[in-house]
Amino acid sequence: MSKSCKGLATELVKCLSESDCVKVEKRSYRECIGEKSPCIPSECVGLRETYFNCKRGQASVDMRARIRGNKGY
Repeated sequence: MSKSCKGLATELVKCLSESDCVKVEKRSYRECIGEKSPCIPSECVGLRETYFNCKRGQASVDMRARIRGNKGY
C-alpha cells in the first residue's frame, strides 16, 4: 500500500522541476510544494492535491480500504 502513491510523487517532482519556482527562483521542492504561488502551473497544483489525497487515504482506519488498498495512480 505504501507504493500506491509513488507514481503520483514522481509525476509531481517532474512537474515541479520544470516550473519557474525551481528553475528561476532556485527554491527547493519542499518550499515550492507548500505554497500557492502563481509561478507553479495548474497541472502541478492538481497533482499536488491528488498526491495529498492519496497519502491521506493511506492513513485510513477503514478496514475495507486497507484490504483493497488505495486507488493508486
